Amino acid sequence: MRRAFGRTLLIIGIVVALVATAAFLVRHKSAVPAEAVVVAGNSAGSGPVAGSTAVTANGYVVARIRAAVSAKIPGRLASLPVDGGSVVKRGEVIARLDNADYAAAVSEQQANLATSQAQLIEAESERDQARREYDRVKEIRASNPNLVSAQDEEVAQNRMVTAAARANAARSRVDAARAALKFAEANLENTFIRAPFSGTVLRKEAEVGEVVAPSVGGGLTRGAVVTMADLGTLEVEVDVNEAYIGRVQHGQAARITLDAYPDTAFRGSVRQVVPTADRQRATVQVKVSILDHDPRILPEMGARVDFIAASPDTAAAAPGASGGSTPTFRLPVAAVFETSGGTVVWLIRGGRLESRSVEAGPASAGYREIRRGLTGGEMVLTGGVTQPEQGMRVEVRGK
Repeated sequence: MRRAFGRTLLIIGIVVALVATAAFLVRHKSAVPAEAVVVAGNSAGSGPVAGSTAVTANGYVVARIRAAVSAKIPGRLASLPVDGGSVVKRGEVIARLDNADYAAAVSEQQANLATSQAQLIEAESERDQARREYDRVKEIRASNPNLVSAQDEEVAQNRMVTAAARANAARSRVDAARAALKFAEANLENTFIRAPFSGTVLRKEAEVGEVVAPSVGGGLTRGAVVTMADLGTLEVEVDVNEAYIGRVQHGQAARITLDAYPDTAFRGSVRQVVPTADRQRATVQVKVSILDHDPRILPEMGARVDFIAASPDTAAAAPGASGGSTPTFRLPVAAVFETSGGTVVWLIRGGRLESRSVEAGPASAGYREIRRGLTGGEMVLTGGVTQPEQGMRVEVRGK
């Protein structure tokens, strides 16, 4: 029995050791979950085919017509009937300043104008009377010089000239009063803040009771009253890597995808390629008009723009683009690894990793162009493995 008991313990120990060894081997040889992308084939042979994406860039939705509306004169905000989202027409009053003193100034100038006009009427009446008296004296002296002396004629003439001068002075005072009235009315009108164009109020920059001014002077003084934009002029501004700017042309078709609606694409067209580059970021700004107007598109939304290649030559026109029969592809930045030996991607073949040296271009909107090293149809690792190794077993769980 002692021998049988010892034999049984030995067998149990061997079984436990085998099970532990098997578990260890299985655990170390199990496949690592990974994400991958399948490289599309390219029948054109050189660059993307017509209608495919030539280059991708990220940017933001902006309004071409946009303004921060402020008051022309400083004052305290008395009324602000609009709010964010309000639709206003050009010339519509969107805010008003306290204007009791300006209204009083207008009334005062109106009274001054009325007084000046009355004085003008009186002066013109005296001028006309003096002219008639002079004409009568002159006529009498011409018919009989003994009845009226030359001195009387000169006195009548002086009275006529003096009355005419007084009338001219009264007319000048009327013109000055009218100009002062216009100035007072202009100041009163400046207390009404009007919309410079038809559009939508994006946000209020001030509240009733705050002091506003044409420019921010510090303290409690506000500059702009509201910020508004014409949502019919929305476009996307993107920064394109200067290595690919040759593939973007005026009027080129584009596909716009908003970060808020990744499953919806909008048609676009290149409106302008800004003729200057940003030396710090090595990019060129491109403005893309949105052809599909949609109320979901709002200013300052993040957007991705895919510029559509009109032809293989257009897509490969940028310096550094591959030529001849070597196809080019775009892969996510995460799929390209920089090593001491160069740039590589990891292919998945038979459930195992295999490195492949490639020639990659600069990154643009999260993608890198693969100019050499791929032929199409390969499955490339894009994520899930932090330290890939040659021959490592992986299990693709996301494509």
